[in-house]
Amino acid sequence: MKLGIVAVGHKLPEWVTKGCAEYIKRMPRELPLLVVEIKPEARGARGAKTREQLLAAEKTRMQATLQGFKRIVVLDERGADLTTLKLAQRLQDWMRNGGDTAFIIGGADGIDEALKRQADETFRLSSLTLPHAMARLILCEQLYRAVSVINNHPYHREG
Repeated sequence: MKLGIVAVGHKLPEWVTKGCAEYIKRMPRELPLLVVEIKPEARGARGAKTREQLLAAEKTRMQATLQGFKRIVVLDERGADLTTLKLAQRLQDWMRNGGDTAFIIGGADGIDEALKRQADETFRLSSLTLPHAMARLILCEQLYRAVSVINNHPYHREG
């Protein structure tokens, strides 16, 4: 099984890229993690495109990268609130059931509603509004942390 993060945004700060690379490197061989960047849709002169047009264009690019993923998880501020242990349980269930899993992080305007409805699950990383680059790094870390819980590695300490 492999995990993918499909995230709108490119040209991120170096600290985000390096942080994600560190957690990707730590993932076990049997559960590789990859990040696919989706270029944000250009807004056009003076907001020539509506929010719906922007999201639809980004959705088309996202769907092209989602081919082959059995399970789609959308990250959304209105999604379910998971603890790290619950994420680890979900991840373990997904591993048992097989099939690659993709996590979608939208851009500044969010995620197309039709794409949200296609998702198998929706959860949030925080009740706070996070910058998209930060959300990407936090998700990489949390996926590694969930794997460490599954493998009884001391990285995660439940207090």
